[in-house]
Amino acid sequence: SRQRPANKPSVQHRLFFGDSLAMKRDPADETSEKANNTKRLKGGDPFAVGGKARPTLGAPKGRPATKTFVTAGGIVVISEVEGVSDPVAEVKALESKLNSSRGVLLSSSYEYPGRYAQWTMGFANPPVCFESWSRKFKFTALNPRGVPFLGAISSVLKSCDAIEKVSAASADTIEGTVKTAEGFFSEEERSKQPSIFSVIRAIVSMFASDEDAHLGLYGAFGYDLAFQFENIKLHQHRDPQQRDLVMYIPDELLVIDHQRQESWRMRYDFVFHTSEGMKQTKGIVGKGAETPYVGRTEMPEGVSKRELEPGEFAKLVDKAKRKFERGDLFEAVLSQTFREPCKAAPSEIFQCLQKRNPSPYGFLINLGEDEFLVGASPEMFVRVETNSKGQRVETCPISGTIRRGKNALEDAEHIKKILSDPKEESEITMCTDVDRNDKSRICEHGSVQVIGRRQIELYSRLIHTVDHVEGYLRPEFDAIDAFLVHTWAVTVCGAPKTWAMQFVEESESSQRRWYGASVGHVAFDGHLNTGLTLRTVRISNGVAEVRAGATLLFDSVPESEEKETELKASACLNAVANPYDTPASSATNGAQHQSPAKMPAGASEKLVLLIDFEDSFVHTLANYIRQTGATVTTVRHTQTEKALESMAKTPDLVVLSPGPGRPSDFGVSKHIQRLLDLRCRIFGVCLGLQSMVEHFGGKLGQLPLPMHGKPSTVDVLENTPSSIFKGLPSTFQVARYHSLYALRPLPDCFVETAIITPGKDTGDGISPQTPTVMGIQHKTLPLAAVQFHPESILTSPEMGLQILVNALNL
Repeated sequence: SRQRPANKPSVQHRLFFGDSLAMKRDPADETSEKANNTKRLKGGDPFAVGGKARPTLGAPKGRPATKTFVTAGGIVVISEVEGVSDPVAEVKALESKLNSSRGVLLSSSYEYPGRYAQWTMGFANPPVCFESWSRKFKFTALNPRGVPFLGAISSVLKSCDAIEKVSAASADTIEGTVKTAEGFFSEEERSKQPSIFSVIRAIVSMFASDEDAHLGLYGAFGYDLAFQFENIKLHQHRDPQQRDLVMYIPDELLVIDHQRQESWRMRYDFVFHTSEGMKQTKGIVGKGAETPYVGRTEMPEGVSKRELEPGEFAKLVDKAKRKFERGDLFEAVLSQTFREPCKAAPSEIFQCLQKRNPSPYGFLINLGEDEFLVGASPEMFVRVETNSKGQRVETCPISGTIRRGKNALEDAEHIKKILSDPKEESEITMCTDVDRNDKSRICEHGSVQVIGRRQIELYSRLIHTVDHVEGYLRPEFDAIDAFLVHTWAVTVCGAPKTWAMQFVEESESSQRRWYGASVGHVAFDGHLNTGLTLRTVRISNGVAEVRAGATLLFDSVPESEEKETELKASACLNAVANPYDTPASSATNGAQHQSPAKMPAGASEKLVLLIDFEDSFVHTLANYIRQTGATVTTVRHTQTEKALESMAKTPDLVVLSPGPGRPSDFGVSKHIQRLLDLRCRIFGVCLGLQSMVEHFGGKLGQLPLPMHGKPSTVDVLENTPSSIFKGLPSTFQVARYHSLYALRPLPDCFVETAIITPGKDTGDGISPQTPTVMGIQHKTLPLAAVQFHPESILTSPEMGLQILVNALNL
């Protein structure tokens, strides 16, 4: 491909790597870089800061050097590393390949300090596939380069005590069965009993090496794998063709570290020593079968779009609550499936989710047999990485969900709401207590710690509360043990876990398949990084399925829990229905911009004079007024007379700003009289309201406790077409910055338009039985005012703007 000058990266390159400039590496530096990488790999931690190890957060551990090494199983691995000049184009090409070729693309597009970094890894056309159905398994050479693997894999599996039988079904296939567990296993050792994971252990052992952090098994784990460890009585019909596991061993990997602004490609060749002699992949061209994706525009006959009719999920919540009453369960996670015909290619849905819903576990997996998984999961399942203290196990239980606001201010209100909700706190507490118990089976005593409590993670449509839990494995356990003791996460089944899984099996309407299990990477160097299979589209035969659940407690409201499942499914369903239009807000934090205020006709021609009474917020107020389309001139109160004389016409509106002190400190009354003589519309804010009340003969009082930067809820009394509150809700939150307030009764010429209703203790010291005036409007003249600040962040911008729009029409 055409080389771009080193100092001129493309726009796509810059966007792909983030805000900082991604510079292309000078080829002359390649040799020294390889030497430095080799040095880092052999000694010293490349992520050490001040002598303290820094976690990789799931990201690649730096670009390795080309090398040859021998694994623990005697396999010779030849790895070649080359730079990638255009990672954007490479990822798009890989996405397109995965529409027709087997493979995996994993992408973390979400950052969280100390938890998640941004990275991308993927491949197409792998040489070997490992699949399982209950205790049966199969290894398939997907192309000619996969055939040399089979003899070595067969030899290793035949020597494994957990394998009942293994045989060559054909020249390109090995099939086998895992023994059923017999005898006694302590709870600490239960992850060692025979299972499909015994096969994974055998493969990891034969390829084990600290020399390469990328090589490993990539793919998806199914929910039913848990039943190899938990004695659950099955109730749901099982499709005999449904696989429990699909994993690949790649021989080529595209790797991108967005933080370090590096991208490279790994190519591998393998040499196997078997009883039949030496087998190798070098020199063999591998190209597997391609099956173009065929979409649908209509649902197949007899297949409904909803698994449950509206209201049926709520009935399941009532069923769960009876279990909670008896003490059978503490919490349960029930789910339902939604379906849509899927015309768009899987890669298009993946690209859409990446843009609309950045997440730490994005994935596009072609499982073969016309089955795909496309997801944007927010939740880590299990991550295991080695640092100076040992093998660190991490999980991040998510429990607690609320809808995103229209903007950051509404987000903040929703966050306060969810953090103050006892039900949400109970929900995540139980999840984390179960998670800590899972780790305590295999971790060093005292090492299991909650390192993040009810932290907020923001996604495109949802806000989640998240805990972060870590532990360090005891020497006799490994990453696979860590994976298995958490199978499956309490956040997708409930607690106590075994009883909850039985309840799920009895209550849901279909087999979960991949939902609630995990996707990711089991590395041959001993680390592991997996995400829960949530916010996932399963595409099979052109039909997209999205399964979504809700965590249920005794406090659950059935209708709300049903709506939560619909909300969780909505982002994926929308991506299936329309993957091409991306909301502008999704490119930032996902919050929607506030709806524009309804502008009056001719607003762009209106002239506003804003009189500044030495206030700290006057320019924000001017900014809001300009958003209505009006032209604003701001003047200090001492220059008001000169400003009026110099204006070509009488202003359409004069705004009396907030300010310190009392109205008499600024002689505001004379300004009001001058403006009345000119027949001006007048709108007052805070001090402006107090000034109008005094000018017309009213009295002011002083709050027992000043309200500075504090919120209160106001109730609108007057909402007529001519009201300052036209188009606003009857109750909303506002920001208060005042010590003075208008005493009742008001002058006869004014009508109260908004108050703080009696019975609400706002913290200002006024008796809760006494209403506080928050808005006034003159009965005959175009004058109105509010005691609160419409321009503050505590007042919704949508509300504040609408008030100012209405002021222009007084």
